[in-house]
Amino acid sequence: MPLYSCNAASGAISENAKSKIAADITRIHCDVTGAPPIFVHAFFFEDAPHQPLDGNQAFLFGSIRAGRTDAQKAQICDEMRQSIHTHAGIPLDDIIVITQDTPAKWVLEGGEIMPEPGEEAEWLAKHHPEAVA
Repeated sequence: MPLYSCNAASGAISENAKSKIAADITRIHCDVTGAPPIFVHAFFFEDAPHQPLDGNQAFLFGSIRAGRTDAQKAQICDEMRQSIHTHAGIPLDDIIVITQDTPAKWVLEGGEIMPEPGEEAEWLAKHHPEAVA
């Protein structure tokens, strides 16, 4: 958690672009929210029916922990949309990015309930001491 899934028209995003976009998704989410990179997951699909494209070339859906501000969510959406445009060459008008708030207590990461935003350090020290610098 967070979980970002990108559905794109077949062939719209190259494997190389997917790698760059996934790295950007992680960087952007962590820069904006302060969450550790170990929490971020990004998946790519082509023509997946569960995320209809409705005539667009790419649709990025992010399920993120509740508690982020509207400004943070807007920044995430704007920067991730720009990343897809930059790396895949898809026109901005053909890219949709949305987020959905999910309570941390509804999500398991590594079999453990996720911490609330701002409580990551203690959780990481307990469950992933190798990730704590």
